[in-house]
Amino acid sequence: MLRCVGQMPGFSSAGTALLVYFNSADCAVEAARVVKADGVPGAGKFSIGEYRLIALAIDTEGNMFGLHSM
Repeated sequence: MLRCVGQMPGFSSAGTALLVYFNSADCAVEAARVVKADGVPGAGKFSIGEYRLIALAIDTEGNMFGLHSM
């Protein structure tokens, strides 16, 4: 299900046009799992508006993805 489309300052659409977000109860908990799985933490948990939080991470193949929680 597509939830939103947005734009991030500092990122071109070439090669980074799609950023997949996974829902979670607490994105900080899931972000900690990324480190344990040899991924790279990106931006830590931060607010994107009232009651919405995200964290960014990079998997072992270099793909950035997002984690979302309310």
